[in-house]
Amino acid sequence: MSRRGLGGALPLARAVVDRAAHRRSDDAWLAAADADPSTLVLVVDDGRVLVRGDAAGDAAGNGAGDGDGGGDGGVALALLPASAAPPGERYLLGEDGTGAAYLAVTAALPELPGTRPEGLREVGALLDDRDVGLLTHAVALERWHGAHPRCAQCGALTEPAAAGHVRRCPACGAEHYPRTDPAVIMLVTDDSDRCLLGRQSRWPPRRFSTLAGFVEPGESLEQAVAREVLEEVGIAVTDVTYLASQPWPFPSSLMLGFTARAGGVDLRPDGVEIAEAQWFTRGELAGAVSGGDVRLPPPVSIARRLIEGWYGDPLPDSPVS
Repeated sequence: MSRRGLGGALPLARAVVDRAAHRRSDDAWLAAADADPSTLVLVVDDGRVLVRGDAAGDAAGNGAGDGDGGGDGGVALALLPASAAPPGERYLLGEDGTGAAYLAVTAALPELPGTRPEGLREVGALLDDRDVGLLTHAVALERWHGAHPRCAQCGALTEPAAAGHVRRCPACGAEHYPRTDPAVIMLVTDDSDRCLLGRQSRWPPRRFSTLAGFVEPGESLEQAVAREVLEEVGIAVTDVTYLASQPWPFPSSLMLGFTARAGGVDLRPDGVEIAEAQWFTRGELAGAVSGGDVRLPPPVSIARRLIEGWYGDPLPDSPVS
């Protein structure tokens, strides 16, 4: 399977707004952007934001409180002009080709007619390239700030700096930066081109996905793929091949997609992380999904794209049981 087999850019890897890192320490520019009527602000509250439109409708056009058109899913972020956004620490998400700035603020979601609260998992695959990039960036920053209020060196409370991309300790002067945890996720096939899917122990019955795991210290990505598959289902793999990556800010992962070839077919789930593991032909998987016996990961995930890349076509969502 090639990158082309994944069907283009991954859902959360479509950002187009310039992150404008050179602006983050420019206090004069940031103050001007905060007062500029063209600046748009995304309000984030525990990973949720306001959106307009739905899969069956049209997204609103650009303007006060609107995004500028949705993607194929007809959903757009409800962005506010800076003057109408609630108070709070604002983080720079970037600027577009016209010089207009995009900011994020962590605050309670305001009540806006024609909007509803949604999370990145629910609408990430429906938003256009601009909006999904802004939302992914904002959610990642919000989660990092919420999880790291204190200095790792001295324990004092830290303060946001660099337009939200640094936390600085006023007690010892240490600077802390947003963390990203690399995780490998792999579509494993056997010599008959069957794909391997597993169900994690904490998942409900019938939910299956590709195997995945975090990269350990001192380990290459390819080594992590081989180790995780061996640990979780007891088989060795070869031909480990990188395909693509996308951020997954739940809370701070970078998912690195791979394919691998199984050296055997005798699956031995570890019973700790993986409760069930099964080989599927394309026909078996299609039948299991349509019959409700297998529930696949959501379209926003890289796992879904890996599975569909192997299958050769989009797969329907399982019927709700």
